[in-house]
Amino acid sequence: MEQIKGPDLFPKVCELTSKMDVRHFFCGGREGVADDLARRMSDRFPGLKVAGTYCPPFRPLTDREKDELVEAINSSGTDIVWVGLSTPKQEKWIGEFHDKLNTKLIFSVGAAFDYHTGRLMFSPVLFQRLGLEWFHRLISEPRRLWRRYFKIVPLFIIYSSLQLTRLKTYEIGKDRK
Repeated sequence: MEQIKGPDLFPKVCELTSKMDVRHFFCGGREGVADDLARRMSDRFPGLKVAGTYCPPFRPLTDREKDELVEAINSSGTDIVWVGLSTPKQEKWIGEFHDKLNTKLIFSVGAAFDYHTGRLMFSPVLFQRLGLEWFHRLISEPRRLWRRYFKIVPLFIIYSSLQLTRLKTYEIGKDRK
């Protein structure tokens, strides 16, 4: 099985659904990114139905803002919500909102919005094949990502080494609180 990356899955689903009665909602990115993405994807895939966009502020949403966002998504008839926030923010967002939304699918796609609006460059193929896309992202956005990667990469190496040497096994959802 191969990894399916959000930035790769996103345009494929948009292309397939542009010929169907499927409505998309883009949630994420800096101010204006979701609107720019909606324009670009609609130009690239004529027939794509974008039900709405939302760029959340860089602070926790108020209860009123949460209610308004849920109402906006639900009243738009959205079938698929694309969440392009950073990790783990997008997973927490989906965890909080999934049971309040009347949608068929919710995808977390990380930096897909920035990739498909030209704000970020895709990693060179060699980096992708070697599993070093994280390193390309780090050198592209060092100020934003260094703290995250300083913590995640050593932990990944430790846990992977323990699992490869069979000193410890990990199951998804276990050993976490």
